Amino acid sequence: MTLAERADRHVLYEESVQDVAGEYKFVNRTFNKLRDRKARSLREDFCGTAGMCCEWVRRRKTNTAIGVDIDPEVLDWGRRHNLARLEPEIRRRVTLMQEDVCTVQTPDPVDIVLAMNFSYQIFKTRKTLGGYFRRVHEALADDGILFIDAFGGYEAFQEIREKRKYKGFKYIWEHASYNPINGDILCHIHFSFPDGSKLKRAFTYDWRLWTLPELQELLDEAGFARVTVYWEEADAKTGEGTGVYLPTTVGQADPGWVCFLVAEK
Repeated sequence: MTLAERADRHVLYEESVQDVAGEYKFVNRTFNKLRDRKARSLREDFCGTAGMCCEWVRRRKTNTAIGVDIDPEVLDWGRRHNLARLEPEIRRRVTLMQEDVCTVQTPDPVDIVLAMNFSYQIFKTRKTLGGYFRRVHEALADDGILFIDAFGGYEAFQEIREKRKYKGFKYIWEHASYNPINGDILCHIHFSFPDGSKLKRAFTYDWRLWTLPELQELLDEAGFARVTVYWEEADAKTGEGTGVYLPTTVGQADPGWVCFLVAEK
């Protein structure tokens, strides 16, 4: 059996794509700074394996998390691999819901809603994405905040492949196609292994590549009082990103970038 045949695509994804510790740090600190209080309740939309839900409840005894995803397979994986590792008392503070994020009804308003890893780009029209943002606005507490991430740069509009090495495998991000007329972008994640085997199209994303002005306008139309872009700080000597994101109104025209949008109710 090859390494690709033995691999678990969700494990590979969590190791190569997700950074729940860094995400928690940014979300927790930003909310605290903007609201002068600690956030307690979090809803992770498109939660997948619920890694951030688990990270959230691990960090503070009063924290609660709701994970929402429409895919039963990925939710089941998260229960067996991520939630199962939590102590019973901590695990009880996580609720996973197999629901559509556009229609889900959560019992109480939440402090934070997350829609990370560009997952909201599954909505390809202003009507559908704007409708989702309005539902999030309704689900938030009076001083609640929505956090999303976005990517762009001139390479984002090109049909390219990018590779990164990790211990025991390579991660390949592919822009398979981009349609400049309607903004549709088809992306794949592949993995390759030292024995030459490959896990092709482990994940596929059929999205619209939304721009930052479009996203800010839609969030404003959905009723959010203030929308701020947090851009990654660059090291003065190397020009490389430092992992620190700061609020700004001016970004750099880099070939590729990732940023956060913070929408305050």
